[in-house]
Amino acid sequence: MKLKNILGAIALGSVVTSSLFASSEVVIGVQVPITGKYANEGQGISQFVKLIVDEKNANGGLLGKQIKIVICDDEAKPQKAAVCAKKLVNAGAFAVIGSYTSGATQAAQVTYFRNKVLQTSDGTSDDLIKRKYWTFFRNSFPNSAQSDFTAKYMVETKKYKKIVVLSDYSSYAMGLGDATEASIKALGGNVIYRGKIKSGTQNFTAILTKIKAMKPDVIYFSGYYTDGGLLRAQQSQLAIKADFVGGDSNDNPDFLKLAGKAAEGTVLINFPTPDLLPYPVAKKYLADYERTFKMKPPSIWAVVNADGLRAIIHGVEQTKSFDTKKISDFLHTLKDFEGITGPVTFREDGERIGAKFMVYKIQKNGSYKVIQ
Repeated sequence: MKLKNILGAIALGSVVTSSLFASSEVVIGVQVPITGKYANEGQGISQFVKLIVDEKNANGGLLGKQIKIVICDDEAKPQKAAVCAKKLVNAGAFAVIGSYTSGATQAAQVTYFRNKVLQTSDGTSDDLIKRKYWTFFRNSFPNSAQSDFTAKYMVETKKYKKIVVLSDYSSYAMGLGDATEASIKALGGNVIYRGKIKSGTQNFTAILTKIKAMKPDVIYFSGYYTDGGLLRAQQSQLAIKADFVGGDSNDNPDFLKLAGKAAEGTVLINFPTPDLLPYPVAKKYLADYERTFKMKPPSIWAVVNADGLRAIIHGVEQTKSFDTKKISDFLHTLKDFEGITGPVTFREDGERIGAKFMVYKIQKNGSYKVIQ
């Protein structure tokens, strides 16, 4: 009986393998927040994926197979992200785009690794690379790169003497806040207060009143736009005259809505915004996106995730294989691939290198002015 069962299992495995090769389609998963407080970011990512996939399918597909997109809404919550990872593995995805937040990305990482499914995410937490999963590739840049740039701006360019650093308790925001504090101190800067808020609290009067008594020159916030916009509005209401500098995840149209008139003068640090990308391929895809969806991408995050997808597609075409280990080995040596957000080069641990940041100031009409 045991031998018969073994032979049966081998036969079944052969049938499954044959069916995969015989299939006329290949699955790419998208794990992002379609609902919840970061919904517009997740929707922007999924729309850009659809744009890239539709173009590829119209031109014959990937190695002759049509690409099928399977989307799972993780709401940017770790528990739901873990469920999404299992769902997308069961759906047969060989690669997954997402998630938007570092916490949700990390919660899904081990499932993709164990099932040999490629994953590319804009999550910026340095922890995402530390496990050295060969399946993982970051399509953005790590907190450590942004923190050094931010510290130089605040200490060397603006010469702030009294700096407040705030974050929420998420892995991304705490990591960026801690890294920025360390970078400021390394340059001889003075962090007079390192505070944390509970995301979604809505009312930050208590901590802002405490900060007001310290008379800071600047408040730096490393969390997300849903809290950053409210912090900026309430800072204005309390007449705290410090500058406000926001990390990359404050760069979203909803920051302006939440901050209202107080948005004017806010400084944001991020990669170049989509409209400022100088590359011909960027102009093409951004025009295609606006024409297709009758709107602009909500932020740069939709675009870097599109580059993650395009890099994986390039890896499949160059290796002429859907073997994820072969694709991974190829991507670990990828250099200067023509990305929408600029040349894409991966380090041997899956880290994207070559970070470029800009400093923007929000104008009275809501537009951005590049100041550095």
